[in-house]
Amino acid sequence: MSEKIPVGISACLLGDKVRFDGGHKRCTFATDELAPYIHYEPACPEMAIGLPAPRPALRLIDTAESKTALAFSNGRGEPVTEKMQHYSEQRVANLQHLCGYIVCAKSPTCGMERVRVYQPDSNNNRKEGVGVFTRELMRQIPWLPVEEDGRLQDAPLRENFVERVYTLHEFNALWQSGLTRGKLIAFHSRYKLSLLAHSQAEYRELGRFVAAIESWSSLEEYAHEYRQRLMDLLKHSATRGNHTNVLMHVQGYFRPQLSSRQRQELASLIDHYRQGLQPLLAPITLLKHYMSEFPDPYLAQQRYFEPYPEALRLRYGR
Repeated sequence: MSEKIPVGISACLLGDKVRFDGGHKRCTFATDELAPYIHYEPACPEMAIGLPAPRPALRLIDTAESKTALAFSNGRGEPVTEKMQHYSEQRVANLQHLCGYIVCAKSPTCGMERVRVYQPDSNNNRKEGVGVFTRELMRQIPWLPVEEDGRLQDAPLRENFVERVYTLHEFNALWQSGLTRGKLIAFHSRYKLSLLAHSQAEYRELGRFVAAIESWSSLEEYAHEYRQRLMDLLKHSATRGNHTNVLMHVQGYFRPQLSSRQRQELASLIDHYRQGLQPLLAPITLLKHYMSEFPDPYLAQQRYFEPYPEALRLRYGR
């Protein structure tokens, strides 16, 4: 998976001066750290429907039909809801190839959550809205990893997003290469430890789904359902407890080969991680050392040990 991964992004997050005030909201993680691995497909929905920069700010407002509309905050001009909705539907229909999307937080067009929704003719508002474009994006492509720039400052959320992007990229590549039951089962096998770290209950449920693959007459329909279940599972942030269970499980593979001192050292390192005294990288590094000394075909294929490029340094502080 050396080719760059297609990811959509709000244009202002790349530093483009497209915001209502003529400025931008450059996201350094996206532009500096992630960019070497990503082919960005930027868009500013507001500019795309013909609005200039600078321009009066837009806001979401309640309507009598219990829906939200998009209008200028200064109360002038015509509402642009229909124009934005039409653009969003047309644009998103051509984004099925993407492996992720980074949107601008709080935006009435691009915000993913907690966007202010105003009462008509007042500044009373509630933080319960979703931007018009992002709402359509998540409706049409519900399996797509979508994250806001602000939330990407949180280390666990940042790692979770990147892992989902890389997982979907591999799955899409598998699909494009030609679906077979064998390929799908092999893919699932490669991700078993990763899935276990995210949700033990859903890991078991997805395992049962994979075991029933032969009962599906359409492999295309099965792949659609598997992709949705896979990406839903990975939305759960991997917890320290689940990681500890995975590490202890992997530790068992090396018990026959390790000396008593080595086993104690590994067990102690895993426990220190469990207590928050060591980052996840520490026990994983030692396990990868033993994997090179005592090769195991099952462990060698597991994406858990390298779910994304190590140069991103996403496990260094966890």
